[in-house]
Amino acid sequence: MKRKKLYEAEIDKIQNVKMTLETQVINLESAAQNAETFKAMQAGSKTMAKIRSEVGIDEVDDIMDSIKEEMEAADEINQAIAQPVDPLMADEDELLEELQELENADLEAELLAPPTKAQEDPLSLPTVPTEALPNVSKAEEDDLKQLEAELAGL
Repeated sequence: MKRKKLYEAEIDKIQNVKMTLETQVINLESAAQNAETFKAMQAGSKTMAKIRSEVGIDEVDDIMDSIKEEMEAADEINQAIAQPVDPLMADEDELLEELQELENADLEAELLAPPTKAQEDPLSLPTVPTEALPNVSKAEEDDLKQLEAELAGL
């Protein structure tokens, strides 16, 4: 029985040592992984700094300005190619502007012209009655008020 207790105590001691060793192995692996992660992050940071030093904001602005200038030049070339070759053909905008000016001149002349005979004649309106309106009886007046109240209730 004592021997059994000694063996059990020894087994517990060995298991505790084994657990401590396994914990140490896990901690060492984690530390090694953290060190590798740190090295990778450090290398990434250095690489980004190198790239940023090679490609600065001024260079990017210069390239963007150059691209805009080239696009504007290409647009000017496209507009030049799209112009009509026929010298007799007038610009549509100029024609529309001229038409608008002619219409405005006609309207102005019409408004400034003296009135015609038809405009001078007075309007023929119906005659106004000169007689007084007929009186309504009290019964008719009450009926009318009742009908108005019924219609208002709808």
